[in-house]
Amino acid sequence: MGRMSPEVMQHPLDTAWQNVFTYASWGIVLIMVVIAVRKAKTERTPFYLMAIVAAGVGAFAEPLYDVAFDLWFYDAKADGTPGAAQAHFTAFDIVQPNWTHSGYIILYAMACLYAGKRIYDGRMTRVNLFQIWLLEIAASCVFEVIGTGVNVYTYYGPYELRIGNYPLVIGVLEGTQVMLFTVLAVQIWRRVKTGWGTAALIPAFPITMLGGNFGLGWPIIIALHLDEPSFSSTIVWIGTFVSIGLCALAVRGASLFLPEPPEDEAPAPVAPPPVRERVPA
Repeated sequence: MGRMSPEVMQHPLDTAWQNVFTYASWGIVLIMVVIAVRKAKTERTPFYLMAIVAAGVGAFAEPLYDVAFDLWFYDAKADGTPGAAQAHFTAFDIVQPNWTHSGYIILYAMACLYAGKRIYDGRMTRVNLFQIWLLEIAASCVFEVIGTGVNVYTYYGPYELRIGNYPLVIGVLEGTQVMLFTVLAVQIWRRVKTGWGTAALIPAFPITMLGGNFGLGWPIIIALHLDEPSFSSTIVWIGTFVSIGLCALAVRGASLFLPEPPEDEAPAPVAPPPVRERVPA
């Protein structure tokens, strides 16, 4: 892990806010499941439920993300001793709160619920995809600005371009991951022959989650973990903007894989103007 001080490890967890995050997030997940079940019945596809399952299973990979991006979930009691977090497992000495799985489902599967069918039907344009990307970035920022501001967890690395305690580059990477997973998930949905084929979303999630965050975020990851004297805030600024730029390119690339609109709704070709014959004088 990066340059984490003992103060970060011994920082007390706000258990009241931990309860808010736990119960509120799992309540939202329950609503998502109800919506997914209704969609499954009306559209005769398990796609929406499988997207929720894929994000939930993929949450077990969160510790890899935590190590790379210097994320620490607070676990200390008021006296600095560990054991305050309601966690379901620990990896790399980082506790994983119960709400990490619900948080994954909300952040990464929600777009499949509200935009998946639109993409499937070929009604999503490149502009629409970028609009959803910005919406997902904004949602990520709101959630994590709150989380990092109420003593639930922190990004302790030497980030630049923070909103409060939250590094903006993280929100951009998360929003990009949502776009990559959603577009790939819909492409799988369109190609499988049976409902069980949508189970391919389960491996697709970590491929886009880890591939997107590490593949697009490697400039900021390396910049954060350079050893002295190589490390400097200027390099972190550069890594931040390079990763953000790579994210924009990735969303642009994902837009190339959007399904085409139905033939009966495709714009009709524009007929050339009639050519007037010149009448001889």
